[in-house]
Amino acid sequence: MMFRSKIKWVALGGLVLSFLSLLVHMFLANTSVELVQYSVMTQFIEDLNIDVVGKQSVRSKKLWKKVKSLEVLQPYANPRSIYPVPVEQNNGFIYAKVFGEFEKIRSSICDLVAISRLLNATLVIPEIQESTSSKGISSEFKSFSYLYNEEQFITSLKNDVIIVKSLPTKLKEARKRKEFPTFKPKKSASPDYYIKQLLPELKKVKGYWISGYGWRLSTGIQVAIFLFPILSSKFVEYQRLRCRVAFHALHFRPEILSLANLIVQRLRASGQPYLAYHPGLVRDSLAYQGCAELFQDVHTELIQYRRAQMIKQKILHDNVSVDSFSRKMNGSCPLMPEEVGILLRAMGYPPTTRIYLAGSETFGGQRIMIPLRAMYTNLVDRSNLCHKHELTKLIGPEPPIPSPPSNSLPTTKPPKPEWNQAGPRPRPLPPPPPLNRPIYQHEKQGWYGWVTNQASEPEPSGTDLRDKAHRLLFTALDYIVSIEFDVFFPGFNNDFSNLVMGHRLYDMASSRTFRPDRKFLANLFNTTRDRNWSVMVRKHLNDSLAEEGLERQGGDSKRVSFLSHPVPECCCTIGRKPGNDTCPKWMADSLAKVREQEGESEEGEDEVDEEEMDLDDGKKVSDEVSLEEDVEMDPND
Repeated sequence: MMFRSKIKWVALGGLVLSFLSLLVHMFLANTSVELVQYSVMTQFIEDLNIDVVGKQSVRSKKLWKKVKSLEVLQPYANPRSIYPVPVEQNNGFIYAKVFGEFEKIRSSICDLVAISRLLNATLVIPEIQESTSSKGISSEFKSFSYLYNEEQFITSLKNDVIIVKSLPTKLKEARKRKEFPTFKPKKSASPDYYIKQLLPELKKVKGYWISGYGWRLSTGIQVAIFLFPILSSKFVEYQRLRCRVAFHALHFRPEILSLANLIVQRLRASGQPYLAYHPGLVRDSLAYQGCAELFQDVHTELIQYRRAQMIKQKILHDNVSVDSFSRKMNGSCPLMPEEVGILLRAMGYPPTTRIYLAGSETFGGQRIMIPLRAMYTNLVDRSNLCHKHELTKLIGPEPPIPSPPSNSLPTTKPPKPEWNQAGPRPRPLPPPPPLNRPIYQHEKQGWYGWVTNQASEPEPSGTDLRDKAHRLLFTALDYIVSIEFDVFFPGFNNDFSNLVMGHRLYDMASSRTFRPDRKFLANLFNTTRDRNWSVMVRKHLNDSLAEEGLERQGGDSKRVSFLSHPVPECCCTIGRKPGNDTCPKWMADSLAKVREQEGESEEGEDEVDEEEMDLDDGKKVSDEVSLEEDVEMDPND
């Protein structure tokens, strides 16, 4: 009996110890998760190019320094001819709604200000269609103030255009009665078109509503930029006005600026530089260019569906099925993340380089970023650098979205005959729901909810519309952070990348902004016999930083958007003979002082660097030999 009782006590003690051990493990698991989240946001793997005392090596400094040949270009968008101040007694009011993605909204607002100045009209602050109260956003913000600072916008442009927050009462009532005249401009027009077509009518009624100002591709309504990107020389002051709007007047609201600056501080917490990368993998762009075969599974089908939609709506005049490989070789398709990783490694950026992933949409999701993340472990985005409550505070309190009615009754319809007739697809079709149970909500969502059961994409739900408004905020964050980057690398010259490159070119032309030629690189990636591959990559990318890349990018992108290449209209040059493009004397003097200070600070560093180069000469030679051996390996090995 005594032996059995001892066994019982031992068993009971074992159960108690097991229970206590389980509690300890659960506690450690919870605390470790919190530590990991904190470390991802505030800490990075140390740069291998940083030595013990915290200084970068000579080779690393060259990867981040400014482009000296472009330092002569300085931002200067002030009027340079007779420019009268607007008066209140003008030709009337212009009111417009803008829609589209972040880039199109920003460009459309700049065009509206230029048109208002051209017609001597008062501009009512435009309404951003994606951020109206009907989209379920916070009641704390109006449409325009959801993104931008209204007071700053009005004050900055007081010498260019008279801007008011709302229409006069008389015109408001006329608009409610649908008596407010509407003007629908052409896809793209010159200033003379507005002077001849809109100005006479505006003088008669003293108010006009410009409808559909922007770009909406997802619903099939296409309205492009309404002013030509490139204007004649007599309208050069309107080009400078565009620059003043985009780079000086359109300030984001304080909450966006504060969070964006906090992201930059966290990236530069240890004083190290960082690089920005915008993949440019947007479904609309991929469909328009015919790059569906770069992806796999259902993503190819989704791109092809959007391409067929564009052809049906006469946005695109081409075949649905095209050879994506030939488009890739022609430079029409973006560089994939793994290709960008290879290019950065060839340039010499170490695996611990801090890379910020910009852009609110990356078609293909995180799966397509796996190769780049394997090459560069410090690849982060706003979700890694912001707490959830910080993003929630940015969005503001929002009302709940009413849930759609759910079908809880069992369906009695037999499976559709398409299930038996469906041909091969990139992914197998999901099984049809049984007849004896209801169709659950999760079966109606996602690609399998409409690709397999209906021929058209469903209308966006309330959650989709709200998410689209949130993407405007997230894109604004990425835009601000992108301008502050030490290095910017675009995977594709789409609207966001072009806007960032144009802003960086205006603010500081000498900042390191890569402008790669995708056609050249596509052919280079298919080269198997050239033993100097890395040398060719480095030469091409280094050339893209300077005048060669600037001329190529300007010729391609300026025809689409003036803000992507605001040179030479919105800049001046230091060191040339006096003229219209010469910078004022005060600007040249301030730049000379900055150069003098930078030269003094670099002298001491150069002396230390020369000593390090002499001490480590043997080590560097061995490293270069090993690098060349890696480059010249047999591709079949």
